[in-house]
Amino acid sequence: MPQLDPIGSILVINGGSSTLKFALFRIGTAPVRELTGSIDRIGSPEATLRWAPEGADTIGPQSVDAPNHAACIELLLTCIADRVRHCPVVAIGHRVVHGGQHYRAPQPLTPAVMDELQRLSSNDPEHLPGEIELIRWFAQRYPHLPQVACFDTAFHRDMPRVARLFSIPRRYEKLGLQRYGFHGLSYAFLMRELERVGAPHEVSGRVIMAHLGNGASMAAVKNGRAIDTTMGFTPTSGLPMSRRSGDLDPGLVSYLARTEGMTVNRFHRMVNAESGLLGVSETSSDMRDLLKEEQNDARAAEAVALFCYHAKKAIGSLAAALGGLDTLVFSAGIGEHSPTVRVRICEGLEFLGIVIDSARNEAGGAVISSEGSRVTVRVIHTDEESEIARSVLEMIGAES
Repeated sequence: MPQLDPIGSILVINGGSSTLKFALFRIGTAPVRELTGSIDRIGSPEATLRWAPEGADTIGPQSVDAPNHAACIELLLTCIADRVRHCPVVAIGHRVVHGGQHYRAPQPLTPAVMDELQRLSSNDPEHLPGEIELIRWFAQRYPHLPQVACFDTAFHRDMPRVARLFSIPRRYEKLGLQRYGFHGLSYAFLMRELERVGAPHEVSGRVIMAHLGNGASMAAVKNGRAIDTTMGFTPTSGLPMSRRSGDLDPGLVSYLARTEGMTVNRFHRMVNAESGLLGVSETSSDMRDLLKEEQNDARAAEAVALFCYHAKKAIGSLAAALGGLDTLVFSAGIGEHSPTVRVRICEGLEFLGIVIDSARNEAGGAVISSEGSRVTVRVIHTDEESEIARSVLEMIGAES
């Protein structure tokens, strides 16, 4: 892979099932963010674009025509045109949700890697097909630009074997059916930040990170090594989320097939798009809306309570796997911006050594635990795009 031009840029692409986030980083000793943007509701007549040069006001949301991921590329290129005229894009980094059993680190997007991603598409039909479509489009448009895949599953690949196994017939493991975990790019960034801002012992101690956004999961790390996580084979599993169900009794599949004639595809749609906060509240998938309405709507209150209850249980479970707890980190949209959710999750966890300082929590402090708390509770802003840019820069620099 060619050496990066020191005056060039790295374009980061974070493609979701109906969204496309993008960011532009100028190459330096570390990547420097120049611009951020997103296209939401891809495939819908209500698709919107918003973007902002670093340090400037956000432009949008603007209504756009985005029937599919490929249609978003011209919109993206228009947003970055002025920046790349003087600092051209020299590499593209992609967030790839699933890396399967083989990929433990970022990979150049060679034909062999693309073949493997295509083979893995059935593992995550919500994300991988759109990500593959974006990679191929950029390869056709810019055949000489190196592209790099950064995998959400890679962070968890060194979990103990017992944490990766499913209790199903052993032959299925050979087909790749095991617990993978996701949000790994966020967790890698958070561990790097914890090393920067925390006490020296924290990053090598017993850490639980709570990535609580539209997708929600937690990860346990001990001595810098991933120990366990709440998501499993797909990002649908684990905690209840905005629209995803989280863990369910597998007997529901056959029960709903018998009683309602529910097909596999219909069940897949229900647990990925119609469940979680939206399914329980019947009104909104947005935690902010539910917190506003919980005093007047029992369904909203129950959805919030369910989310916090399962998050509390997950902390207890992961603390058991770790043999105790030294640091708890809240991150992502809900984790970073909802003091109400943070305090409700932590209520009753005093037996683990978690004691929240109400004033610090309400103020959104970097540390929200009390002075006497045995566990340090932190709020850290996550940045998957920065992690991708750093990974691209490191990988290509190492190969130069």
